[in-house]
Amino acid sequence: MKGVSVTRLITPDDAPALTRLVRANREFLAPWDPVRGADYFTEAGQRADILGSLTQYAQGVRVPHLILRESGGIAGRITLNTVVRGAFQSASVGYWVGAADNGRGLATAAVRVMIQLAFHDLGLHRLEAGTLVHNVRSQRVLEHNGFVRFGLAPEYLNIAGRWQDHVLYQLINSRPG
Repeated sequence: MKGVSVTRLITPDDAPALTRLVRANREFLAPWDPVRGADYFTEAGQRADILGSLTQYAQGVRVPHLILRESGGIAGRITLNTVVRGAFQSASVGYWVGAADNGRGLATAAVRVMIQLAFHDLGLHRLEAGTLVHNVRSQRVLEHNGFVRFGLAPEYLNIAGRWQDHVLYQLINSRPG
């Protein structure tokens, strides 16, 4: 992936391609996602989601990126969520990659890029991520990027229609400032 863009900021123009991707991966992502309404899988729904994310980006509380294939096509999304300043200087990271691109190292590379952005560009002190207890592949992505497991959150998020436990990971910026 050297010399190839791994992520980039999402734009409203990405709505058609993202719609195709979420539709194609609806069943694949269902066990890992909240239950989504039918609107989410439409171009209008994706455009609304993108515009909402970009509004939060302008407010400094979210950094919504796409995960890109070497060809430049969209493989998934990665986002720094809940950016908190002040004494906390922290954010959470969430990501997904479509079935066709799963296992190719794209999520691992994208997380690496977002760590760089969070710690060096934004000056954050800490990143957090949670995975479903049985999502070993996502746990490996985090571990390959230096995240350390620090806890278990019972009934943490409503995923696939039920409250599910999550393993919590964190990464501390070893060179703040």
